[in-house]
Amino acid sequence: MIRFSRRSVHFATLALVIAGFCASGSTFAQSTYPNKPVKIVLPYPAGGGSDAVARMIADKLQQAWGQPVVVDNKPGASGIIGTQQVVRTAADGYTLLYHNTVLIQQPSMMEKLPYDPLKDLQPVTVTLKTNNLFVVPASSPAKTLKEFIDLARSQTAQGSYGSYGIGSAAHLNGELFKQQTGLDLTHVAFQGSAPMITNLIGNQLPSAFIDIPSALPHMKNLRPLAVAGTQRPPELSNVPTFTELGYKSFEPMGWHGLFLPAGTPSTIAQKISKDVNAVLQMPDVQARLKAMGVAPGGGTPEEFAQVIKTDAAIYADITKAANIRITQ
Repeated sequence: MIRFSRRSVHFATLALVIAGFCASGSTFAQSTYPNKPVKIVLPYPAGGGSDAVARMIADKLQQAWGQPVVVDNKPGASGIIGTQQVVRTAADGYTLLYHNTVLIQQPSMMEKLPYDPLKDLQPVTVTLKTNNLFVVPASSPAKTLKEFIDLARSQTAQGSYGSYGIGSAAHLNGELFKQQTGLDLTHVAFQGSAPMITNLIGNQLPSAFIDIPSALPHMKNLRPLAVAGTQRPPELSNVPTFTELGYKSFEPMGWHGLFLPAGTPSTIAQKISKDVNAVLQMPDVQARLKAMGVAPGGGTPEEFAQVIKTDAAIYADITKAANIRITQ
């Protein structure tokens, strides 16, 4: 028979009380989140589209939470520097990452990334969605995608296509297009969409994959032949999707989203997701996103995680087939 002294019982009871207090304190801290300033790390320079959307969301969250929400631009190394900073920070919900599709495209192209985006980050929600267009100059004789393919096949030198950067979604779309059509198109990588548009309009580039926000202001000088994604964008409802035309693996849309370090309490991730979803439903936010040529995002952390898993597998297959490698 085991006997316990009054002292041992006292200390055991005290330990249980302390443990219960700590647990309830942790729960209380999560239920009152946020109770101090929140930082959103953006791994790109200030002034771009990502920066504008991140700051718009930060401003709305600040109003809702009554706490400062600051966007901290940490550009460098194709987004790796800022992302690594978030991965290494405390998983307490007070440091978030605002990133885009590049996050899950990099692992299959780059060696020795200092993190695994599928394991070291917790998805929160999609903030916006966009598509890439396949365009030709307005002066091109090709009026449809089929006409473009037939024209390219009739020439000894089948031409080229542009993208807004090596390893970008536009580059992957182009390589997938080559794989499925058998066209021998030379990839011409530009430093962003602006110089690529200049070359298209000047008829120095016969075709390109380009993001809708960059293309919309120049539609008088460009002719879109097809669009990636599962649905036609409202602004270009007459442009067929690659899926409609019989092509595969063009379903993934470009997205921006919010992430937390892995291990952040799920209650915090759910709260942020719920509050950001509310922001994305605001009429002024939707109007601003529409003016930018993008669609509002939304969804739960679980839904975003599934999108990431599916898209990452598709991008990895394209990268492997095209043997796309990027050196740091």
